[in-house]
Parts: sequence; C-alpha cells; structure tokens
Amino acid sequence: MIEIPVLDTKGQKIGTERLDPARLGGRVRHDLLKQAVVAYRANLRQGTVGTKSRGMVDGSTRKLYRQKGTGNARMGPIRTPQRRGGGRAFAKITRDFSQKFPKKMRRLARDSAILAKAISGEAVILSGLSMSAPKTSELAGVLKATKTDRGALMAVAALDQNLFLSGRNIPNFLLKRIADVNAYDVLRARSLVLTPESFKALVGGGEGEA
Repeated sequence: MIEIPVLDTKGQKIGTERLDPARLGGRVRHDLLKQAVVAYRANLRQGTVGTKSRGMVDGSTRKLYRQKGTGNARMGPIRTPQRRGGGRAFAKITRDFSQKFPKKMRRLARDSAILAKAISGEAVILSGLSMSAPKTSELAGVLKATKTDRGALMAVAALDQNLFLSGRNIPNFLLKRIADVNAYDVLRARSLVLTPESFKALVGGGEGEA
C-alpha cells in the first residue's frame, strides 16, 4: 500500500489515504509512458505546411541557354531551384502526424503516471479547498502552503467556475477533471494535487475516460 498525505489549505497534514497499486495497474510501465508522450506530442503537430517542388511550379522545361560558351554559370530550366520563382529542392508536403492510441492504453498510461507520482511522493490530497469567488492570490497562497507552487496539476471530480478562474493565470498550473487527465498532463507537472472526491473517483474506477 502507498500512503498519500492529506493536507488542508494551510499545508498542515491532517491524515493519509492508502492507495493500492493494483488499482492503477500494479506497476509503472515506463515503455507505455514513453509511447503516450510521443503520441500526445505527435497529435499536437499540424502538418499543414506545403511548398512547391520544381515539378509543381509553372514554367517551361526548356533549357534557358546552352551549357558552354556563354560565359554564364550553367543553368537549367526556369523552374530550377537556383532561380527566383523556381521550385523548392526538397519541397515540404502536407502530412498527418497523428498516432492512434487506444482507449485502454490511454487509461493504463494515465494510471501508470499517477502511480509513479504516488510512489515518488509527488502526489497529495488537498482537503477543504473552496472558492467563494475568483481569487488568484488566494489559490496561489494555498499552492505555496502545500509546496506545490512550482508546477502542479490539480485533478478535481467536477470543474468549479471560481476555482478555474482563480487558477488560469497561475504559471505552470493546470486544472482538469480527473476524467480528462492524461499521462502527459501528469508527467509534465512537478506535483499532482487531488481532491478527496477525485481520489475516490480514481480508486473507485468511476473516473470515466482518460
């Protein structure tokens, strides 16, 4: 069993929660985590760039002048890459960089990333967090008190508008529903902050899609 500390908004430890690694796949699958990160970053690429090769630009294929005897550098047709308006030597074409990553693999990769955070002591459960109004300084103070202000992913069971507005301008801070969290989100954050509700949804298997 892994013990995850439960902190209040002042950073004081008020208890612990026990996490069974079997609920998150039993072990950290490093190869799957790498595959998840590569797939996520590849899916961010647009691949919409496009340039014309010498075969795509308009112009004759006639050689402009004879090879020797003119005193000029040897030159081919007007579409050659050496001339202004000619085609590119190695033209870029539109590509699809996306990679398929099945749902079961996404879920298992997300669970492995969360398990890695729990094993390394970089996961905490924050109890009693409630925002009556959007207040960035108040949420930043909570993160500083809990020592998660250097970059944190806060996973909640359901999005709260005041909490979202309070955290959107905090550097290196990301707020997401536990059902929307993926392995890349967990790995790129220094700390994983769970709420009691999101922790219960995680270990209870009711967190939905990853």
